[in-house]
Amino acid sequence: MRGRRIAVLVLASLLSLPALAGSPWPGAAKGPAKGPVVQKDQTKALLQFQKDLASVLALRTEAEPLLGAALLARPLASPPEVLSYHSLLERASRNADAGPQVTWARLADCDAKGGTCPNAEALGQLQKQAPDNAAVWLLKLGVDEHANEGDAVRADLGRAANAKVYDDYLGASLKALANSVSQLPPPADTFNALQGSGAAGVQMVIVFGLASAQPIPGFQATAKYCEDNTSDAAVVGDCLKLAKVLEWGSSPLGRSLGLHLRETLSSSEADQQDAKHARLNLIWQMQRFAQLNIQAQGDKATAQKLLALARSGGTEMSVILASLRAYGIPPEAPAGWEPARVEK
Repeated sequence: MRGRRIAVLVLASLLSLPALAGSPWPGAAKGPAKGPVVQKDQTKALLQFQKDLASVLALRTEAEPLLGAALLARPLASPPEVLSYHSLLERASRNADAGPQVTWARLADCDAKGGTCPNAEALGQLQKQAPDNAAVWLLKLGVDEHANEGDAVRADLGRAANAKVYDDYLGASLKALANSVSQLPPPADTFNALQGSGAAGVQMVIVFGLASAQPIPGFQATAKYCEDNTSDAAVVGDCLKLAKVLEWGSSPLGRSLGLHLRETLSSSEADQQDAKHARLNLIWQMQRFAQLNIQAQGDKATAQKLLALARSGGTEMSVILASLRAYGIPPEAPAGWEPARVEK
């Protein structure tokens, strides 16, 4: 749950979105939606369930189930070495079917207090595995900005701007987790029987919560660098090229940054307005998806549908849009719609 809250807060900041699920879509049930209430004993039971799942998956040899096991085991306190995040990812990375999604997860195999995050070895490997992925270079940009390496930051921006895709592999993590949580039935003490979603609700909370705790590239550092160098035509040009890559990327966070860059840096007023409108639609999409997540806590069918979409693969953005389509929610905000405001 904690990782999911962090991701939502970051998203709210980048989208200027005060309340992700603050207002209903047309035709939605009236009344405030209520999220899950997790008790201390329930949290303990959830962690034990994650340990049991990881133990079963640790017997596998393929990369995807081992990635799922690692993500499940990451929040555990002092797990046995065989179930440690490091050990499971190390095994996953040795497989022929291990791709950059496993290396991306290895970025979090580090000591935040010791200042070793993200994992430098994993970051170096990603530059070789996925040189055409803007997410890799934005991650490096954040590291170089923190180290005050100005020339390196400029080079990172150029590599990101000329990349072919943006993918932070969260979709791959969703798929690995969604396929993992069905290995065992959740015990009764992991959910509130009166809540309505039952086992599917528990599985959904685990999948979307743990996947969202994955490393995030240096979006804020990128935005600041672009905004601080508006007098440099070459930098502005790269920032606008990057904006196009991000807008068609895997992540709503990345898409938000891309639209922000186009809205603030483009010399065309029509282009600025188009970006502003697209950003409003993105906020609408994320609010609706947040409400579906809340709805799933009280409705078994919704929880099962979201899990099935996560299992289908794709990217985080494709899962979000597919979820909206499944419930007949339009991807564009109604005329005159505005994001919900936080009450002070």
